[in-house]
Amino acid sequence: MNARKSFILIWRWSRRLLLAASILAALLFLGWFILPKPDLHARETGFSRMVFDRDGRLIHLTLSADGTYRLPARLGDVAEVMTQATCEFEDRRFFSHIGVDARSLARSLWGVVSGQKLGGASTLSMQYARLRWKIQTRSVAGKLEQIFRAVQIERHFSKQEILEAYFTRAPYGGNVEGIEAAARLWCGKPASALTLREAAALAVLPQSPASRSPRRTVRTSAHAAAQARLMARLQPGTAAMDGEYVLTPHAVPREVPHFARRMLAGTIAGSVQTTLDSRQQAAVERSIGDFIQQWEAHGVRNAAALLLHVPTGETRSYAGSAGFFNERIEGQVDGVTARRSPGSALKPFIYALAQEQGIIHPATLLDDSPQRFGAYNPENSDRGFLGPISAAEALRRSRNLPAVELLSRLEGGGLDAFLRSNGVALARPPGGYGLSLALGGAEISLEEIARLYAGLRRGDCGLSRESAWLALDALEHTPGAPAGLAHKTGTSHGFRDAWACGVMGDWVLCVWVGHFNAKPMPGLFARDTAAPLLFQTVQRLGLRGKNSPPPRGLTRVAVCADSGELAGADCPHCKQSWFIAGVSPILKCSVHRRSIEDDVVREYWPAHRLEQFRRAGLPRREIAGAAESATPPRIVSPQKSFTYVVRHSGTEQNRIPLEAHAAAGAGRIHWFAGPRYLGASKPAQALLWDAEPGEWQLKAVDESGRTASVRFTVTAVN
Repeated sequence: MNARKSFILIWRWSRRLLLAASILAALLFLGWFILPKPDLHARETGFSRMVFDRDGRLIHLTLSADGTYRLPARLGDVAEVMTQATCEFEDRRFFSHIGVDARSLARSLWGVVSGQKLGGASTLSMQYARLRWKIQTRSVAGKLEQIFRAVQIERHFSKQEILEAYFTRAPYGGNVEGIEAAARLWCGKPASALTLREAAALAVLPQSPASRSPRRTVRTSAHAAAQARLMARLQPGTAAMDGEYVLTPHAVPREVPHFARRMLAGTIAGSVQTTLDSRQQAAVERSIGDFIQQWEAHGVRNAAALLLHVPTGETRSYAGSAGFFNERIEGQVDGVTARRSPGSALKPFIYALAQEQGIIHPATLLDDSPQRFGAYNPENSDRGFLGPISAAEALRRSRNLPAVELLSRLEGGGLDAFLRSNGVALARPPGGYGLSLALGGAEISLEEIARLYAGLRRGDCGLSRESAWLALDALEHTPGAPAGLAHKTGTSHGFRDAWACGVMGDWVLCVWVGHFNAKPMPGLFARDTAAPLLFQTVQRLGLRGKNSPPPRGLTRVAVCADSGELAGADCPHCKQSWFIAGVSPILKCSVHRRSIEDDVVREYWPAHRLEQFRRAGLPRREIAGAAESATPPRIVSPQKSFTYVVRHSGTEQNRIPLEAHAAAGAGRIHWFAGPRYLGASKPAQALLWDAEPGEWQLKAVDESGRTASVRFTVTAVN
């Protein structure tokens, strides 16, 4: 009876096995010969993205769209020991079967029949098919579909492609998929650098990713046992001695988030190689952190910085804020690209343009005295006046009035056109800022201003090398700065922004201090905040190097130490100054002249200079009759080619000031609008004129008949 039951049981299982074999054969036939080529990867599969520094170090890793750390794998970038360990543990005959391992499948079926645990029959191809088509394999139908799909992909794809697909989608614990992401997050290195022990520890994870995840605080003995068995097969006799290799979760690389976001924007590339220097980046971030800690009690809570390598134009450090995840300071706003008022930080380009156009040289005297430019009445930040001051000193001391006057005299669109030609995205149309551009009237980004200074250092920003060099040379001699650093600060209106831009050798470092919500920092000038941050960052970076030697077009000439003009035979005090050959103004000193009567050298200052000396508390003795050999008047208001707007009300505030500079002893200046006489004024004093709308040709005539003229436009509004 028992023999008969055994026979019946064997017969039934034989029929089932025969049926299963027939179905399997049919599936193999269909999968191999009939069905078309599928997409190896699901179209919705998303990948993480990587940002590397200049040395190839991973500095930023993103999540994929589905919240998974997943990176594409290429066999050439996976250590051979990883492939060896995976195939040994999961599928020894991977390179010889057609998606289904017949021997393993038969052994597995016999285990079901006999009730023994003889292992599974899932190949790497079958495992990937389950992941690719999200197949539930606990049912018979699901298992058959898995086999069918495995054969299908084996038919249409190479073993290398299938293995790469597996290494891309295999689960390695938590939200980590693929060997590249697993190697970086569990071992802190790329998959190409994995050791045999690391490979063995990783290879056993996909079999039970939830229980064996390195993020679990409690380790299972199953993980250690599986790892030991694999090591025993890979290197017989060494596994027991070496013990378990414990995978340690490494911090997800999330450095330079502002920079990474910029680098990844507008590209679909899975990885981006950048020029960032991690060591310099760390130094800049530490400097900003120390600075904020020091100044937070004074209301300073945020800063940004950008370091450029001038010869290559490469970005070496990029700090968009003092803390990306600090909501209190709106840290996710990128201070490198945010547009803010630069204050006086653009003044060096005004001086460079003025020297290029032959308006000044470094020793030229400029007027640091009260001036009106139509309805615009700029002031110095200290509300004071220094009187006549050399161009180089006016730039170093960041005097506002000389800069505005120089801007008013520039040709060819001036600073506005220069900025646009260098890629600065100004919001208003050309000419829309007027003279306010000299003092921060337009908004600019930290990146734009840093690249302007880099162009100034290279001499390729549309300026001659001579004029660019002279601007930096003036800034390099600013007291209190590190040796060799040419720098300029800028404080915006209302103390909302503080800037400092420095050039040292091959480096440009620009910093911004402020608040993204435009909250002011009352009384804190850039020289008190941004400049110290610039100085300590330069020192922490260890920047070295000298700025370039003078270009060939520059020469040293003797100038009068008092007037700043080319020294004459009667000048008692002379000094050396730079001069652009064929460009700089060639004016011999007319201040010092020898009297015919007594053969004594006296000073003959123009009237407006005498007035400036008086206001600055530096009176000079006026010499009567000096006008006879002096130059013609120079109209300072109205400005040529300007459009002045007046209201129909005709109030005094709408009058246009007429003002001219003239030689000492010139007496009075007579004003004419076309043939119409408007009145007279003393030199350096204004005559107010109720101008009517239209195009005007204005003349200023001194008492010796010398004439100056200017053409401008007047429009009226209600």
